[in-house]
Amino acid sequence: MLEQLRQGPASAGELAELLTIARPGVSRHLRVLREAGLVDVRQEAQRRVYSIRPEPLAELDDWLDNYRALWSQRLDALHTEVTRGQQQTRS
Repeated sequence: MLEQLRQGPASAGELAELLTIARPGVSRHLRVLREAGLVDVRQEAQRRVYSIRPEPLAELDDWLDNYRALWSQRLDALHTEVTRGQQQTRS
């Protein structure tokens, strides 16, 4: 749902069509996202239009950077060991 909202604002009905999720399910997801502060909603005539709030996602991305660095180092070390093991098997 967030991926669809990255493309631009959308109503619950539009999201339901794009995601092949029943509209009540979309509405529940949107309520959770709104309560978490990840989406904004504005009234346009009879429709509610939802848009993504990038600030909380940017904060999460910053927080995850430390873990990305840690896992990147560990995965690089694992790759080195796997490559070393394959080379020893061939010898």
